Amino acid sequence: MSETHGTTHFGYRDVPEGDKARLVGEVFTSVARRYDLMNDLMSFGLHRLWKRHFVATSGVRPGDAVLDLAGGTGDIAALLLPKVGPEGRVVVGDINGDMLRVGRDRLTDRGKVGGLAYAQLDAEALPFPDASFDCVTMAFGLRNVTRKENALAEIHRVLKVGGRALVLEFSAVQVEALKPLYDFHSFQVLPRIGQLIAGDEASYRYLAESIRRHPDQATLKAMMEAAGFACVDVRNLSAGIVAIHRGYRV
Repeated sequence: MSETHGTTHFGYRDVPEGDKARLVGEVFTSVARRYDLMNDLMSFGLHRLWKRHFVATSGVRPGDAVLDLAGGTGDIAALLLPKVGPEGRVVVGDINGDMLRVGRDRLTDRGKVGGLAYAQLDAEALPFPDASFDCVTMAFGLRNVTRKENALAEIHRVLKVGGRALVLEFSAVQVEALKPLYDFHSFQVLPRIGQLIAGDEASYRYLAESIRRHPDQATLKAMMEAAGFACVDVRNLSAGIVAIHRGYRV
């Protein structure tokens, strides 16, 4: 990787761009085996419903080739497999080897082997030829990418013409009355539970901070359009706590 001299955010801290991937990697290595618990704590268990809705409305069809980025948990891949059927394939990609191994072991234990492949990769430099996939999904991963515009450009590149990019991510709450409660849960409750259950307050605090630093709905929509996506639309779930962004390669 080439040397970089700019800075980016790691939660509420500014760090050299070249350091963010390592710092994020340390967080996810720390929480890899407790990732489902972490998501339950962050979302009150709603992440399971959000993911089902995300895949159910993805438009993925039998025979499709799908790349699931930041897919180390295997949750999205497990939902996608019945959609692509025996003629399709799902490639699970994640930059963190520990997350990828946890997801692979989980899927294997559930008997989900056929139609799956795994790749440890960087979303900013995907190791696939142009026009390789009918759909690229990314659930709760884009906010951890150092240069999001590079990742979006790479997703656009590996999609076939007519292919879809789908991003499920925590976003900006749209109901003012919910914001104080959401902030209290994120910054007061979640880190303390993280310390109590996982012995890791810092990682859980980072994850809450990373949500606040992630582009809001309109900004991410504009970023996808700048990366070349057409017909970009946004669907808020749970009052905008999360949002689904969808764009097409034309």
